[in-house]
Amino acid sequence: MTDMVRASGLRGYMTLMRQLGTDPTPLLRRYRIAPASLADDEALIPMLAVARLLESSASAARCPDFGLRLANHQDISVLGPVAIAIRNAPTVASGLDTASRYLFVHSPGMAMTVHARSDFVPGAAMVRFALDVPGQAVLRQTMDVCLGDIHHIVALLAGSRYAPQAVTLPHTPLAPPLAYRRFYGAPVHFAQPHAALHFAPSTLAIGLDAVDGTLRQLAIEYLAQHFGDRAQTVSARVRHALQRTLDSGQVGKTQVASLLGLHPRTLQRRLAAEGSGFEVLRETVRQETAMRYLSETRLPFSQIAELLGLPEQSVLSRNCRRWFGKTPSEIRRRARSGVSTHGGSR
Repeated sequence: MTDMVRASGLRGYMTLMRQLGTDPTPLLRRYRIAPASLADDEALIPMLAVARLLESSASAARCPDFGLRLANHQDISVLGPVAIAIRNAPTVASGLDTASRYLFVHSPGMAMTVHARSDFVPGAAMVRFALDVPGQAVLRQTMDVCLGDIHHIVALLAGSRYAPQAVTLPHTPLAPPLAYRRFYGAPVHFAQPHAALHFAPSTLAIGLDAVDGTLRQLAIEYLAQHFGDRAQTVSARVRHALQRTLDSGQVGKTQVASLLGLHPRTLQRRLAAEGSGFEVLRETVRQETAMRYLSETRLPFSQIAELLGLPEQSVLSRNCRRWFGKTPSEIRRRARSGVSTHGGSR
């Protein structure tokens, strides 16, 4: 099943393209997105089409910071009913937890988690964001607009007391790094294992002003009634777990089942009922993640092997020949030359 995203995720797209002097219609047609659907926030669009549209739009408009600019056209309201529950939470931590719990309503391919301890900045807290778009290797612009939106949401909730200490992104930038620093107001570190905002732990305890507890409860009841706690298949949950744990080397069925609160045999049975299997999913996630690191970063191949949970670089090379029919060097060289390697247009 193809993951979808609410059309509100493209809010401002038409305006931005016209500001950049580029007609958006041919690109929308290429990816089979009806222009009229962008006027309806609740319309659903394939996430893969959106990701490819954003990458191609940045190229066509010669605008490498396209995702950051699009984020500046958006605000918390793109999340629809989830935004009401977030804005009326008692604290920043509660609001972000609500966003984490119900982000799948906006798109099942997006996941956000709140951590009291940063894995990058000692003494900091962090909000981590992940994208899962099967079939799309390049996600720079999509990641930029999504993490940019989350940055705006934290700033809205915490106000002037929000001051990010660092930002980490899983890709190398097409735009000058200074463009990212200006956007976030903080140092931005590229080619990292995870996308995240890192900030003072005290930010999470900040109380929100002018909240309406009754309105929040109504919004949460609406979300629970119409969407449940997590409208995700077990396969999707396993993919997200694998993406979080590949670099730890703990990517066996037993470890992932534990993360999901399932017995390994139960996990295997539920995946089989969905026509899937753990080994197949692990192989697919490794393959897609390898292509992303090779295409979007300049990380050494030995480090990429480590991030994929592979024992050594030679295993990465063998896998790349099996997966893509090319060596890691060939894949990276083609990506730098602008030749599409896998999963859509550059």
